[in-house]
Amino acid sequence: MVRLRTLIVGLAMVLVAAGCASGDNPNSLVLYSGRSEDLMAPLIDQFEEASGIRVEVKYEDSARLAILISEEGANSPADLFLSQSPGAIGFVDQRGLLADLPAEILDLVVPNVRDDDGRWVGISGRQRVLVYNPDLVAEAELPDSIFDLVDPAWSDRLALAPANGSFQDFITAMRATNGDQATEAWLAGIEANSPVSYPKNSAIVAAVGRGEVDAGLVNHYYNIRALEEDPNQNSSNHYFVEGDAGGVLIVTAAARLNSSERSDNADRFIRFLLDAEAQNYFAFETYEYPLVPGASPAPNVPAASFGDVGGIDYADLSGGLQRTREMIADAGLEEG
Repeated sequence: MVRLRTLIVGLAMVLVAAGCASGDNPNSLVLYSGRSEDLMAPLIDQFEEASGIRVEVKYEDSARLAILISEEGANSPADLFLSQSPGAIGFVDQRGLLADLPAEILDLVVPNVRDDDGRWVGISGRQRVLVYNPDLVAEAELPDSIFDLVDPAWSDRLALAPANGSFQDFITAMRATNGDQATEAWLAGIEANSPVSYPKNSAIVAAVGRGEVDAGLVNHYYNIRALEEDPNQNSSNHYFVEGDAGGVLIVTAAARLNSSERSDNADRFIRFLLDAEAQNYFAFETYEYPLVPGASPAPNVPAASFGDVGGIDYADLSGGLQRTREMIADAGLEEG
């Protein structure tokens, strides 16, 4: 009997612990984060200390998390989805799984960096640029538009990261602003120029600096970080003309799920990410663009104005992010 009682007590303790770990604690929230643990952990620690709310985090690629949320549906344990890319947010929104955010949160940022329907809000931004090696690319060669890169003069000179989420979001935005036909033509033209594929943006910047490839499409901050670490890195950022599809702002987006039973905690965390301290963290830690009015980018990040990314309806795009990936693969652009 003693052994049986001990076994029962032990089993009860395990079940209680499992319940707490699964987010049953009302003074907690579950976050699915497409941003890395290295970046988010310090902010989460600050939030927990200030709020007393425990944050349980699942870190994974944004697209994979979007698919997971879609599979979990109304039974998802997640309260919040922090996506590195709006395309992944659109994938979830398309399935009716996002809740409406309160106006007091949406109004913390300007309208052009939040969802027009009020279901996600931009937290920080990255601009697409062309990173180039000044020894290999003359200033007169630098293109005004992303569409200039299909010129045969760029054959065997350009690096891409087709499997990277930011490249896929850039293509998704191009589909929304320029249409599928123009996007497919651009992808085909780029493929005809035999680009070099890399797995991620940082690898492209390093390759450009070594002179391994002349130029590449990346987010703005990768080269800024590289120059901060090594001022002798032989690479520079080139910004496309304002309004061009090549210079789209890609926002990190936060959304609350319909399945959340801790909406107050979730909304409190989103507001925390839009506070001045967190916005400065993104600006100076990763050299991203803060999105709250009055917050400034780091001194070595050039000021920029952006179009209406909130008006890019990722959810209404036929096939959404999945179709974007198919178009990239159909064009013959290989993963790095």
